[in-house]
Amino acid sequence: MKLRTLIAGAVVVAVFASCSSPYKATDTSGTTTTTTTTVVVPAGMQTAFTTQYPNSTNVVWSRYDPVVVAPIDWELSGWAPMDTSDYLVKFDLDNENYYAWYDSDGNWVGSAYVVKDHSTLPAAVNTTISNKYAGYSITKINREFQKDRIAYEIEMKKDDSKIKLLVDADGNVIKEKIKG
Repeated sequence: MKLRTLIAGAVVVAVFASCSSPYKATDTSGTTTTTTTTVVVPAGMQTAFTTQYPNSTNVVWSRYDPVVVAPIDWELSGWAPMDTSDYLVKFDLDNENYYAWYDSDGNWVGSAYVVKDHSTLPAAVNTTISNKYAGYSITKINREFQKDRIAYEIEMKKDDSKIKLLVDADGNVIKEKIKG
């Protein structure tokens, strides 16, 4: 009976020990914030992330899951295809909820966040919207970062018509999807 109790206790300790996070992030005040890690993230990838986003907080790593709806339209963005050996990291930065994707080799694929204040869009993007899409109202905007560009994924609607655009910071429409 004592052996069973001892084994049960050891199992409980092992389970709780395995739940601890091996990854930490530093917020802007310099204090350390423990993050939730649902997967073991290679050290090089963690280093790349903290170098790119040193002031990130509330960092949560997971494997890329194609079933989970991404906050961006992967087809519209034109980013490289991903699979379950790749990674997604959610984090907070500058009062925004960010998402970043890394491939299985630790290479950064891209990052995005939802633009809450539409007035912060570059003037050229606003000009394109007002000139080419008069009468449409914006329903959602994501700012997307890749190695070679910053773009805005913009969802708009007008009556029963919906449009998704990918627009660069200079107001050039890269891609357009029309529904309805």
